[in-house]
Parts: sequence; C-alpha cells; structure tokens
Amino acid sequence: MGPTRPQEAIEHIDEVQNEIDRLNEQASEEILKVEQKYNKLRQPFFQKRSELIAKIPNFWVTTFVNHPQVSALLGEEDEEALHYLTRVEVTEFEDIKSGYRIDFYFDENPYFENKVLSKEFHLNESGDPSSKSTEIKWKSGKDLTKRSSQTQNKASRKRQHEEPESFFTWFTDHSDAGADELGEVIKDDIWPNPLQYYLVPDMDDEEGEGEEDDDDDEEEEGLEDIDEEGDEDEGEEDEDDDEGEEGEEDEGEDD
Repeated sequence: MGPTRPQEAIEHIDEVQNEIDRLNEQASEEILKVEQKYNKLRQPFFQKRSELIAKIPNFWVTTFVNHPQVSALLGEEDEEALHYLTRVEVTEFEDIKSGYRIDFYFDENPYFENKVLSKEFHLNESGDPSSKSTEIKWKSGKDLTKRSSQTQNKASRKRQHEEPESFFTWFTDHSDAGADELGEVIKDDIWPNPLQYYLVPDMDDEEGEGEEDDDDDEEEEGLEDIDEEGDEDEGEEDEDDDEGEEGEEDEGEDD
C-alpha cells in the first residue's frame, strides 16, 4: 500500500526526482559526446566553405552589415576597416563545453599591423567565464577605438546621430565574458550559415520598389475613377436624350 502521510510522499518524490536528475546528467554527457563527434565531422566542410567564400569580394563585411545586431555596432570607419577582412573562423575547443575562439584574418590595411585578430572565451571547471584577445597594433593616428570616444565627447554632436562605439572595442572588452553578445551572435547565428546574411536583399531597394508599386496602384485607381465618372456622365447624357425623344413623341401625338 502506498504512503499515507504527506511526509512519506515527499520523501518518495525526492527519491524519484533524484532518479530523474541522474538520467538528465547521463543524457547531457551523451549529448556532449554526440556534439563532439559531429563537430569533428563538420570541420572539412567549414574549411571548404571558407575556401569558396575567399573567392567572393567583401563577403564578410557585407554579411556583418546585413546582420541587424552586428550592423548596430558598426560605424563608418569600422565598415571601411572590415573591407580588408578576408576570413572568419570559429573554433570550439575539443571538449566544446570549455569555450571557443573567433579568428578574424585581414589583408594589409591602413588601420593596424595585425594579420589576425582573435578573441577566446573560456569556462573553467568551476563554471567561471573569462576571455582574452589579441592586442591590436594600430598604425599611427588610426586607432578607431580612441577616435570613437573622442567623437562621442564632442558637445556639438546631436545625440540621435551618434555613431556606435567602435566595433574594435570588442577586442578589449572583457568585462562580462559570460554574456558576450557579439561573440555569441557570431558563433551561434552567423557562423553556422553566413550565406543567409550575405544574400539579404537591400531593404532600401525593396522599400523603393514598394513605393513605386504604391504609386502605380494609385495611378490605376485614379484612372478607374476617371473611367467610372466618364461612364456616369455618359449615362446621364443617355437619360437626357431619352427624355428629349419622349418629349418629341408626345408633341407629335398632341398634333
């Protein structure tokens, strides 16, 4: 016979819950093994994709500009600098759960000396997050992070027209490695399929086409209105003619 008192029931629930928790832990371990397996299987395809992307000029800057969250972080000069970006690589550490690294490969450019800029995210055994990154070797007078802060401090600048903080400050920001939005967006959203953002149509063009369509619709409606008015006028004229003919017939009968 089952437990009759609430305390006994609670103890039994606790035992069952422990079994559920044990199965959840076992599932997590097995899922991690599957992820590790398929992460290795994906690597040759990521490599092949990178080789193909290298044949498309400005692929990565276009992808970033088309991404709503990343584009919000880009100033004009950031975009100029990112035109020299030739390759992006996201590498998850072998055990996956301890972190990942993002590498940005650049051609020779007027902004900095580095060929590669990297940022790594680590999660230690106790679950504490941390990050580290490449020190950017800016060329003289080209430090976009300083230029951004100087621009922001100009009192004459209207707030609604302020440019965002430079994209490149991300490489020096390690204040909240556990909630690095840009790193997570690149790893989880862009990296799995960057082509979907590269191919995003220009919204301005779409809006322009929409406006043209609206204008065409309005013109067509205007023509329809004119035709309807014309039909009404013709109808009124026909009625007048009919009345005139009836009047003539009546006069004839009177005679």
